[in-house]
Amino acid sequence: MKQNIYDDPAFFEGYMKLRDSGKTYNDFLEQPAMKGELPDLKGKRVMDLGCGTGGLSKHCIELGAASVLGVDISEKMIKRALQENHDGRIQYICSPVEDLSVSKESFDLIVSSLALHYVEDYESLIEKLHSLLAPGGMLIYSIEHPIVTARKDMNNWWVNPEGDRMHWAFDHYREEGKREQHWYVDGVIKYHRTIPTLMNGLIEHGFMLEKVLEPLPTQQGLDLLPNLRNEERRPSFLIIKSRKIS
Repeated sequence: MKQNIYDDPAFFEGYMKLRDSGKTYNDFLEQPAMKGELPDLKGKRVMDLGCGTGGLSKHCIELGAASVLGVDISEKMIKRALQENHDGRIQYICSPVEDLSVSKESFDLIVSSLALHYVEDYESLIEKLHSLLAPGGMLIYSIEHPIVTARKDMNNWWVNPEGDRMHWAFDHYREEGKREQHWYVDGVIKYHRTIPTLMNGLIEHGFMLEKVLEPLPTQQGLDLLPNLRNEERRPSFLIIKSRKIS
């Protein structure tokens, strides 16, 4: 069974309180970098995979996309997206990304923000996304960096008695597979993969790599969230931009 942690009431409450604060790593690190890599979207068809509350979907429409299909496993997220985004050019589907069934659709761009590390079968998903893209279409996705997901207990910062972060513990990198952590609730499941697995999975399914990013925070983010300075010591996120070539 695919995990739907975002519909857990305790998780959803904690997560939305964080996102509504407007002071998150998403706001000042991951999203600015993702948005900076979007191509010209005028008249384009876009899929937003793991769309959450629809913020990136809305941004694509603002950039001129003809339509956006937002997909998310969470009913609570989709409900929030429908409340916040009333543009008729955005359609939402509540479905696990792995089970997505879209007939006779061809997208110019598929974006996915911090969703693919929840997917167990990466190869099958990449194969499906390739089939949904038009020739020359692009896939841009972000995930938690493998440096973050590698260590099995996902408890990486070593601190001194005063609570200062001394160094980042890195282990178990080549042992791919399931990781569990506490994030608002126990048992949040993610899947760790090496960087070669991520990139070769794209290449072997007909994609050409165009850019790989380990984003750095904006200056506003550094001013509001001093801990973002630790991104100079290790990256939180990985962004991969690729294009369908066959």
